[in-house]
Amino acid sequence: MPGTHLDVLLELASEAGGLVTTRSAFERGISRRALAGMVQRGLIEHVSRGVYRLAHSQADSLGSYREVILWAQSHRGPRVALSHETALAILALTDANPSRIHLTVPSDVRFRRRPLERVELHRALVEDADIIEHEGLPVTSVSRTIIDVARSGNMRFAGDAIVQGRREGYITERESRRLIAELEKIAHGA
Repeated sequence: MPGTHLDVLLELASEAGGLVTTRSAFERGISRRALAGMVQRGLIEHVSRGVYRLAHSQADSLGSYREVILWAQSHRGPRVALSHETALAILALTDANPSRIHLTVPSDVRFRRRPLERVELHRALVEDADIIEHEGLPVTSVSRTIIDVARSGNMRFAGDAIVQGRREGYITERESRRLIAELEKIAHGA
């Protein structure tokens, strides 16, 4: 019954900015075949492997980030987070405007499919304390992001993020001093 399937998809999509995954649909009783039929009828569109958008739904400004998170989680639901310069941009901590979406995934996760072309994968241990939620998106914490960015060689963005993070109240003065000391160690190869 397409009407009931569409109702389920509308409910799922309302939680994810108009997007649904094959996995979330299957968990609610909608088969891949039913999804394919809905694509053919123009009710949904396939946006990337395992991710669909409801036709006529308006993507919000964070839609491409939501798509990447859902793509990564559609495999087996690994704990992932937007990170590095992408996290800086989402949290408005610098003027970073990365051309690729940075995503940190656990080191042991192996995707059966090739990463999306616009995604820069980083493999590392991601603790719950390292992740915050921003507008429904998992993003590395400000402290974790600053360290990640510094370790990847972008000290200017890391320094700017400390200043802006302190100004916006994301980090305390004490945390700011700790991060500055950590950046100095990274800069000197310690």
